[in-house]
Amino acid sequence: MVVAAAILPELATQLVVPVAAAVGIAFAVLQWFLVSKVKVAPERRGEGSGSAGAGGGKDGASEYLIEEEEGLNDHNVVLKCAEIQTAISEGATSFLFTEYKYAGGFMTVFAVLIFVFLGSIEGFSTKSQPCHYSVGKTCKPALANAAFSTIAFVLGAVTSLVSGFLGMKIATYANARTTLEARKGVGKAFIVAFRSGAVMGFLLAASGLFVLYVAINLFGLYYGDDWEGLFEAITGYGLGGSSMALFGRVGGGIYTKTADVGADLVGKEERNIPEDDPRNPAVIADNVGDNVGDIAGMGSDLFGSYAESSCAALVVASISSFGINHEFTPMMYPLLISSVGIIACLITTLFATDFFEVKEVDQIEPALKKQLIISTAVMTVGIALVSWLGLPYTFTIFNFGAQKTVHSWQLFLCVAVGLWAGLVIGFITEYYTSNAYSPVQDVADSCRTGAATNVIFGLALGYKSVIIPIFAIAFSIFLSFSLAAMYGVAVAALGMLSTIATGLAIDAYGPISDNAGGIAEMAGMSHRIRERTDALDAAGNTTAAIGKGFAIGSAALVSLALFGAFVSRAGITTVDVLTPNVFIGLLVGAMLPYWFSAMTMKSVGSAALKMVEEVRRQFNTIPGLMEGTAKPDYATCVKISTDASTKEMIPPGALVMLTPLIVGTFFGVETLSGVLAGALVSGVQIAISASNTGGAWDNAKKYIEAGASEHAKSLGPKGSDCHKAAVIGDTIGDPLKDTSGPSLNILIKLMAVESLVFAPFFATYGGILFKYL
Repeated sequence: MVVAAAILPELATQLVVPVAAAVGIAFAVLQWFLVSKVKVAPERRGEGSGSAGAGGGKDGASEYLIEEEEGLNDHNVVLKCAEIQTAISEGATSFLFTEYKYAGGFMTVFAVLIFVFLGSIEGFSTKSQPCHYSVGKTCKPALANAAFSTIAFVLGAVTSLVSGFLGMKIATYANARTTLEARKGVGKAFIVAFRSGAVMGFLLAASGLFVLYVAINLFGLYYGDDWEGLFEAITGYGLGGSSMALFGRVGGGIYTKTADVGADLVGKEERNIPEDDPRNPAVIADNVGDNVGDIAGMGSDLFGSYAESSCAALVVASISSFGINHEFTPMMYPLLISSVGIIACLITTLFATDFFEVKEVDQIEPALKKQLIISTAVMTVGIALVSWLGLPYTFTIFNFGAQKTVHSWQLFLCVAVGLWAGLVIGFITEYYTSNAYSPVQDVADSCRTGAATNVIFGLALGYKSVIIPIFAIAFSIFLSFSLAAMYGVAVAALGMLSTIATGLAIDAYGPISDNAGGIAEMAGMSHRIRERTDALDAAGNTTAAIGKGFAIGSAALVSLALFGAFVSRAGITTVDVLTPNVFIGLLVGAMLPYWFSAMTMKSVGSAALKMVEEVRRQFNTIPGLMEGTAKPDYATCVKISTDASTKEMIPPGALVMLTPLIVGTFFGVETLSGVLAGALVSGVQIAISASNTGGAWDNAKKYIEAGASEHAKSLGPKGSDCHKAAVIGDTIGDPLKDTSGPSLNILIKLMAVESLVFAPFFATYGGILFKYL
């Protein structure tokens, strides 16, 4: 079959991708520079009054600000903010270095495993081997594939770790600056928090794209025309990214919830002191946790999704007409989508930071939601452009042994349906987790009769919130697979992740605002400043839930695309659930998310028990702590969280990483295909339910605390029986929404990409037990 060439020439593609990545990195540096202009140091008296007058005039509070900023107290407050910021930054850095030591050890061991398993396929031979898909042609030796897969794995792992670390550094750099800007009005604080989130979003999106692009070109120098081997080796990049994300998500999640649960149970429930009160010994650990869990963990997670969806699409494309005919521009279609995504997100960001200014509290959440809508709309145009310029009108896509004829407009629809499904999932998540809507208000109302009914209502909400997202994912899968087989599913996942820079900016904004509120409380700033940071934080809670929805939805599509690539590479023609080998795998796979969740929940519970005991001990034994005349021992609580999380993240990590190796080696590829399918189907449901249940309980508590409506006032105030019931629900939900739920999407992706990387070994040597039975 003769196919027309793409309009965009190879040279233009070779320029577009790195230039887009460079623009993304430059934009991140610019945002960081603008944030750095806010100084975490006391201003001279004349400077302070000038800035107060300018900033306060807009908010109609200039007299208040001048009084606050010119007073002697201002000097002490700024110094206190700087001191707290340093403590949080040092705590987060210390934890990540400890975590990365464990992750580095794992990375080394697993890199050796990849090399040994894949190299042994042809007995570590350096001779060329027959190609798996292109019959009659020879491909590079298995040993070369083993070596390059290992290098790709290390590249992905290092990029994931660096992404998480830089995100944490930016967040801890911006938290106190957001607090100080809140003195000048909520709009100023919003800009600092959002710009800081944008630094992380654009750095991660651009660096992930650039490293993948460089790896493809460097590997290509050796592989030459063997694109089948080249892109099979590149899948190691996705495995490296996701394996590090697992440690970031699980370790960070255990850390943050250990501190949060300990601080809440003793501080709020027993001592009746406010959240982030400096008298609470666990308060620094709690604020550190926001950065290592919600920032570093989420960054690594979404990087892993991006890397895996790109790798899945590239693997399928390499054995389709793009790869067979060596058409470079269509082959790079997934990277072109990501390149246009960076530009689309850059335009979108300007709407929040430059084109429209947030002036009132009630404008914060709409401004963040508009980011999602604008980025989706702009990106739809971008996808149409890339599909027109970067694809031939007609081409063929590999479809389980056959070649399916596809048109460029069909691929456009696949990417667009993934993009818009992400928006639908985001807004459904918001509906079920924002206290502006009836589901969360009903959960809050159930607190009238105690914690038990609150828990019942919260669980019911989580289960119900699964329905529409699953229909959205199912529709995306059906349409994209019908149009372009598994390649369609892979690019649909990429479509959902194409606005990753904006999604991460919104997601990182939440923990930065949360930290800003904690710093305001600990620094003894006025109630008005705390109200502003609370307003920023409340919007951030909802956007964090939306971010988790995106991550879970994209994980489902990515996992299915990787599953399809694995089945093709392993030589499986059909996955028949009536076959005992497959069915037992299906049952075990569906059980794995429950086992994994049990491990992570128990880890948080055990560590939180130690934290509660330590916080109680300090309140009982340090004279003057409750009166505020003595300082708590923050360092001990930070150490409890660090020790617990690094120790407890290993068993869940081992479960995820060892399962495909054990099942593939001993039971074979058919049983492993059942395990992957079962884990995908049950894992997505549990992840959505857990995240939304926890988010709803959190916002039900905040709804009562804010007392913004007559209904909310009737449930409050803080310290009432209703509020105490809401705090219990929030505490139960913490490990659900920040540890188990978000980690599950890594479980389903990581098992699938690991199976794909090891597929050649499993296809050759797998099923040892069944061979001898």
